[in-house]
Amino acid sequence: MRRRLPGVAARSNHPVRHDTLSAMTFLQPAQWHDLFVAIAGAAAALTGLLFVAVSINLRQVLDYPSLPTRAVETLSLIGALLLLSVFMLIPGQPRPVLGAEILGLGLLLGGLLLVHRARLPRAKDEPLTWTVVPIVVLTAAFAPMTAAGISVLADGGGGLYWLVPAVILGFTGALANAWILLVEIHR
Repeated sequence: MRRRLPGVAARSNHPVRHDTLSAMTFLQPAQWHDLFVAIAGAAAALTGLLFVAVSINLRQVLDYPSLPTRAVETLSLIGALLLLSVFMLIPGQPRPVLGAEILGLGLLLGGLLLVHRARLPRAKDEPLTWTVVPIVVLTAAFAPMTAAGISVLADGGGGLYWLVPAVILGFTGALANAWILLVEIHR
């Protein structure tokens, strides 16, 4: 009989199936609960910051034709992250329903905002970046969200992990826009 060293587990004849463990994480919303509680709180706080920024600088926001649209896009993006959190936190929800909610949110809201932004006329004196950057921000947030919805519906392909870049890029874009509406507008 072999003696084990203290603190060293005995070998098992049954190897651990890593694919089963990862499937539980990438397709099970319950495993993501704490993250989406934090996301909901951050989205709520950022919504408050955005309202303060627009309220304090309302005159300046209205002086630039593209800034009210940027404010609406930012609020919509934060609202989408909040809705995403609500969808993820609904207990016992069937996976196909969750996938459809995520896909619908990504396609509908992302599509509406991108179409609206693309149709927005650009003044000749405005830099091209004032049009391109918001389109990149919206696409960067809503494309992975849409991919997550498709992946959850298909039971594979990354699943809920697609939401990580959607959340990170969504918050990054929203924070950048809040900064513009609060501070940069005075320069």
